Amino acid sequence: MAGEFDGYALTDRGTWQALHRKLPLELLVQGDVRLFNPYGVIAVNPARYPDTNHAGAMAFISWLTSPKGRTQITAFKVDGESLFVPMTAQARGAITP
Repeated sequence: MAGEFDGYALTDRGTWQALHRKLPLELLVQGDVRLFNPYGVIAVNPARYPDTNHAGAMAFISWLTSPKGRTQITAFKVDGESLFVPMTAQARGAITP
């Protein structure tokens, strides 16, 4: 719609990388700390939701935060650009709600 109406759109890097060649839009702003868009993962409480696969969730979290998982996340690229950058433990502690 932004392209059709000569407007603006706010999007994440992955969407931009996937669609920018098909859109009559240009990238105007990037890298601003106000655009930081962290992803996270949390296992649900198995006491409250006993039908969930808590062991599977914990295995997934362990893989995501392992060196192998972090390497594979960084290796995921579109047009040669990494779309996701795993945060360090130090950076995770710095995030405030």
